[in-house]
Amino acid sequence: MTVLVRDFLPADAESWVRVRRAALPYMVTTPEQVLSDLADSHPDRHYRLLVAEEAGEVIGTAQVGISHESPKPGQGFCNPYVHPDRRGRGAGSLLLRAGVEHLAAVGATDVYTWVLDEPANSAFAGKRGYAARRPAHFLRLGLADGTLPPLPEPPAGVALLTAADFEDDPRPLFEADAEVTSDEPSDVPVELSDYEDWLASTWRRPGFDRALTTVVTVDGRVAAFSAAQTDGLTRYWSGMTGTLRAFRGRGLAKLAKNDSLHRARAAGYTDAYTGNDADNGPMLAVNRWFGYEICATEVRHVRRLP
Repeated sequence: MTVLVRDFLPADAESWVRVRRAALPYMVTTPEQVLSDLADSHPDRHYRLLVAEEAGEVIGTAQVGISHESPKPGQGFCNPYVHPDRRGRGAGSLLLRAGVEHLAAVGATDVYTWVLDEPANSAFAGKRGYAARRPAHFLRLGLADGTLPPLPEPPAGVALLTAADFEDDPRPLFEADAEVTSDEPSDVPVELSDYEDWLASTWRRPGFDRALTTVVTVDGRVAAFSAAQTDGLTRYWSGMTGTLRAFRGRGLAKLAKNDSLHRARAAGYTDAYTGNDADNGPMLAVNRWFGYEICATEVRHVRRLP
């Protein structure tokens, strides 16, 4: 059978999710998210979705684009994933090649890709000129069969709200997200400055659960938050947990995440997932305190384009 690579079509959404869930069962992925990410992508991102198809079956996927929020221009990304039962057919190579061609055409100077930390995957990346950079972990916490730490009474002046409480004006959450994101360890730093883009790609993104996203305020000011993404069924993902610089060292991120996890369990979610840069010791310690366990590791690789 011949494998061909083509652009994603809206009718591929269910197949896309099937492949991604098989390749990365730790992520929260839904058809609505895939369609929204493509439709609402900023023009400067040059975002493109590719699928690898064999005999009419989608067996691989790739997300390709430019990290337009980075202060360093030309930082591209291409993340191909092939269904575990369909590997060895050349789909990954074809997806990567098509993705790199697209990135070169739109001015990328570097291509970053996430590679599962397994010998075959590492060899695949190395053979194609990609050098390993920083690792990151996927972690899982069972909400149905586990025990969450008790939720303490907030200190004086501290209040626990949700993102839903900011429906009329979410800008304070954008500003908090921008500050925390800028401090997150990464090979490609991110500077969030476009409020309208944030509204489209984060605030209104399907799966962003405002009722389960906890926001901690101190004397009325946003101090920390724990953002929640859900699939509407059983899976909950902590998209970002962080504290603004002026309020760090007071346990507020832990308080926010604890509250969000309690909300998620009460709403019927059974599996909580999150991701951590391997060098982010403070957040890894927080997650271990909750009982999260590492379930997989990815390593970011990079290749300089000629």
